[in-house]
Amino acid sequence: MTAPRIDYRLRDGGFVLRDVRIGIGFHWDRREEQEFEGELEIMHNADGTQTAVNVLDIEDYLTSVISSEMSADSPLELLKAHTVIARSWVLRRLQLHDSGHAGYDVCGDDHCQRYEGVRRRNERAMQAVRETAGEVLMYDEAVCDCRYHKCCGGRTEQFETCWEDVHVPYLTLAECPWCGRAAQMRGRLTFLNDYDRETRDFHDWEVRYTDEELDHIVREKSGAELGHITDLQPLSRGVSGRIYRLRVVGTKGEREIGKELTIRQWLSRSCLYSSWFDVSHEGGVWTLRGHGWGHGVGLCQIGAAVWAGEGADYRTILAHYYPGAQAVAETESPRPDNGQVTAR
Repeated sequence: MTAPRIDYRLRDGGFVLRDVRIGIGFHWDRREEQEFEGELEIMHNADGTQTAVNVLDIEDYLTSVISSEMSADSPLELLKAHTVIARSWVLRRLQLHDSGHAGYDVCGDDHCQRYEGVRRRNERAMQAVRETAGEVLMYDEAVCDCRYHKCCGGRTEQFETCWEDVHVPYLTLAECPWCGRAAQMRGRLTFLNDYDRETRDFHDWEVRYTDEELDHIVREKSGAELGHITDLQPLSRGVSGRIYRLRVVGTKGEREIGKELTIRQWLSRSCLYSSWFDVSHEGGVWTLRGHGWGHGVGLCQIGAAVWAGEGADYRTILAHYYPGAQAVAETESPRPDNGQVTAR
């Protein structure tokens, strides 16, 4: 975390951070107290702020990631699948020196991977990490860039729809009936952490804005003065149906925007659940009817959790959501020399 002053308390083997902001910019944005193991370093930044950095072993980091991203009470096979992809993602970042951050390897929020300390961790999460120790996904002799999201809404999306214009063979369309089953499990989503269970319409959703509300949101979120919004025109959709190029038309101009995250940010006070939606406008009211929660690439966390609960093992889950990738044991997978990661 970064703040004007880091509010922390040391304890045996670790520390507690107070007033940590999570879900930054998304609909679950909030603050909480978090507890960590390992070393604490305080960075003093040029703008006068401070940044708390946790230095710890990668395998310990993973026990927190999988129990922050999903509940540690999830089916063991889901936690094992999640451990493999979380380990793959962070090792790839360390190998490429491609964290996007200065002074530490990864952040603790959704920009990288959720890393919310040890309070949500339990023995099942630690078992998942032990039983997949060092295991990663590889494709064409490289560690996979394992993206994942909360709910695909029925179909996953391709990498290039969301990020660089590069085709990643193992990040492509996969059908997913299981997250639809989760939508019928009202009140029984024990594989989600407490604040994620607040999002009930994760599979199929609808938002409505009056003309005035949409004009205000677009002006505030984009910084562009397009006047009164008269049309929202999807120009390009990915394989799942997610929009990655959208034309926003107003009385004072128009803009083509993308990719999916920019579209989600422009059309919501926080961030739309996804960019897979259809638009209608009638009687001065805009209606966006959509599917899914997140960018839709790679593992569908909710779908994989339901599938694991029905008996799927973690290797079957990984093979479905990352077609062509191979799970490789620790002795064959590259690792950083010191086995550590620094997380903000």
